[in-house]
Amino acid sequence: MTKQTLAWALDKLALRRRVVIASVVDTSGSVPGKVGARLAVAESSDGFHGTIGGAGLELKVLNRCLEILENHFEPFGEVQTFGLNKSAKGYEVQPLDSLCGGRVTVSIELIIPPPHVLMMGGGHCANSLAKTINSLNWHHSVTDSRQEYCNAEVFPKASELIHSSVSEFLNKENHDSINRFSDILLLGHDWSEDQQRLLGLLKLCQNNNSKLDGKIFPRIGVIGSRSKWQSFCKAAIKDGINSQLLEEVICPIGINIGAESPEEIAIAVTAQILSLSKGVTVSDKNWRESL
Repeated sequence: MTKQTLAWALDKLALRRRVVIASVVDTSGSVPGKVGARLAVAESSDGFHGTIGGAGLELKVLNRCLEILENHFEPFGEVQTFGLNKSAKGYEVQPLDSLCGGRVTVSIELIIPPPHVLMMGGGHCANSLAKTINSLNWHHSVTDSRQEYCNAEVFPKASELIHSSVSEFLNKENHDSINRFSDILLLGHDWSEDQQRLLGLLKLCQNNNSKLDGKIFPRIGVIGSRSKWQSFCKAAIKDGINSQLLEEVICPIGINIGAESPEEIAIAVTAQILSLSKGVTVSDKNWRESL
């Protein structure tokens, strides 16, 4: 059962669902679940798997797991001890309306899925980014209209290699499917392709009243200059994109460290994704004004 529960949790993490795992780590007396019993709860109405013994204890722990999923967005853990008797006493022991009479200590841990970065454009910057991302054990995927820049020889550790035109890619994706990525970076060799990608993604986001937060919808970053971004904004406004949504797009990408080479840009961009995923942000205004 433990193996199946952990496998279920890993499957949910692969879908970018946050997961809470509750494990029985210590017991005394008569208890419904033994040491090693586990249950896992996933967000987005994916339910739960496993058991720590059932009855009032399991309901209490399940409710706590759901509360953690609702209120915490960073790795989080706690240990709670339950007395399986409504008159149970002791230091930091929570009494339960039960007749078992024993005591159970449960470890509760929130696991956050690692970033999964989709690079739209498989050129020099994408190649350097892939190496940096791999060093952090994150996931990355690549899409490009040119097959020579989107293949297993160039990106041997990519989760997905999507060789297609921009329109083909956008037609195959929907709001739920695109959310398998935490971040989408527009790194194309052709500004018109990047503009088409940007407008398509923003329409998908806008039509579903989402935010580019890396949770409900991927964060979107665009490589390029101030003039390129201004041109993209004009095209987006003309196409009916909300200006507030445009403000959520990161352009230029990367923390301002004076990066110039693809390798330096990869460090700056990876650091930015790390900071945003952990909630440590730097004003986007500072990046834009630095150009």
